[in-house]
Amino acid sequence: MYQVNPMLDNSPAIRYTKKDGYVLRWTGYPVGIKVQDVYYVFNHLKFKVLVHKYEEAANVARVMGTGDAAEVIPTIGKKGSDDELGYMVVGFEVVPCSFAHNGDSTKRLKMYERYTTPIKCDSTSVSMSVKEGQSIVFSYEVSFEESDIKWPSRWDAYLKMEGSKVHWFSILNSLMVITFLAGIVLVIFLRTVRRDLTRYEELDKEAQAQMNEELSGWKLVVGDVFRAPSNPSLLCVMVGDGVQILGMAVVTILFAALGFMSPASRGTLITGMLFFYMILGIAAGYVAVRLYRTIGCGEHRGWMSVAWKAACFFPGIAFLILTTLNFLLWGSHSTGAIPFSLFVILILLWFCISVPLTLIGGYFGAKAPHIEFPVRTNQIPREIPAQKYPSWLLVLGAGTLPFGTLFIELFFIMSSIWMGRVYYVFGFLLVVMILLVVVCAEVSLVLTYMHLCVEDYKWWWKSFFASGSVAIYIFIYSINYLVFDLKSLSGPVSATLYLGYSLFMVLAIMLATGTVGFLSSFWFVHYLFSSVKLD
Repeated sequence: MYQVNPMLDNSPAIRYTKKDGYVLRWTGYPVGIKVQDVYYVFNHLKFKVLVHKYEEAANVARVMGTGDAAEVIPTIGKKGSDDELGYMVVGFEVVPCSFAHNGDSTKRLKMYERYTTPIKCDSTSVSMSVKEGQSIVFSYEVSFEESDIKWPSRWDAYLKMEGSKVHWFSILNSLMVITFLAGIVLVIFLRTVRRDLTRYEELDKEAQAQMNEELSGWKLVVGDVFRAPSNPSLLCVMVGDGVQILGMAVVTILFAALGFMSPASRGTLITGMLFFYMILGIAAGYVAVRLYRTIGCGEHRGWMSVAWKAACFFPGIAFLILTTLNFLLWGSHSTGAIPFSLFVILILLWFCISVPLTLIGGYFGAKAPHIEFPVRTNQIPREIPAQKYPSWLLVLGAGTLPFGTLFIELFFIMSSIWMGRVYYVFGFLLVVMILLVVVCAEVSLVLTYMHLCVEDYKWWWKSFFASGSVAIYIFIYSINYLVFDLKSLSGPVSATLYLGYSLFMVLAIMLATGTVGFLSSFWFVHYLFSSVKLD
């Protein structure tokens, strides 16, 4: 199942196979195949290059001097006559075959000499088995075919949507989860805030006093609900970094969905992600410092330290993971290892652009007014009653709902990263991303309300991990993908690389989803206690 992905003029080789009357498209071709405990190698490749004649309109580029392709297109024709523009590559197809060559006759051939016997390339039969000590001859043939496909449409074959029904099923599934949660959220608001306010306003003073004596649930923690959490600076840093990662993901996917980051332009997606991540350092610093000042009731001291931590927390962990994996690649003499010069460039981008922008954001966050809490916090903390079930059990279980909204799309993303397939359904991904944000907000909001109802006022970290726990399920899914879909992956280095990159991805998802959950819960708690009149 190891794939070879050759490219010609930035077009990956495409392979067509038929199964149950359907034509399936694949990029690249497998190295070999196993048939009845015997391994066969695909040692003959039949390439078909689709070409399209350059049209006269292309001369406009030459006249305008844009530096585009028309200036370097070879011309065909005799001197003095009107030069005819040549051809451009609009398709690249491959058919892999297993053919038993005559090794001895091949060795006697000189360079550029034709092969002696005709090669029958039949992709359905295999004949070149792999045996120890046996020489294997590799050969290829190329045919050029004129095609009606035009240059702008050459990537259409790769971008034809596979399994669009599955994507729609994923979205409908997510919508059902959202509707269910939205109903619960609506009931909470109608039962608590609206009902309490209307009842309270209709009663006279004596009845109001009696009602205050009968307070229960979340109303009892009014003097502790805004008590500062443990490790407040770490929470602020994680929320700040989460805003940065979430903002980068949304903007990048939006641009990709609008067609600005096509796979036809290699590297634009990763470049865009890096660019937006660095720019959004301002948002990370601002949110982290302003939240820190809000928790500290307007305290200015320590904001610079929080901004520095926000600038170094996630990039530092990511740098540590990627450096460790890169040493493994260097040790394995892999061409996939990042060169040292690129490492230096990444460090310079981090400390010369990302860190200063985060500190600038922190400065604006320190200058901005902190959010005032609607109720005073008591000096002595209230005792939390014993719970029937551990609260962290609910928090970990809450991650199943956000995971349910994205696990189908996750399969396509994993296939594009590890199976060499082209992923281009960014429109679907944008919709799934929006649905994921909504589900994370709703899950965290419902869980925060449940904790307050049982007089557990320590909601800060729980609201973060209620939606952030989706990362645990994604990591379990990635291990499942390694065991069942990448089962032919050999060696501990390959598995370590896979798990290392998965850990990096999961950490980013945890920060982004946890931030959505925390901010929605913070807004809910603030709104709840500022709307209800309590003595």
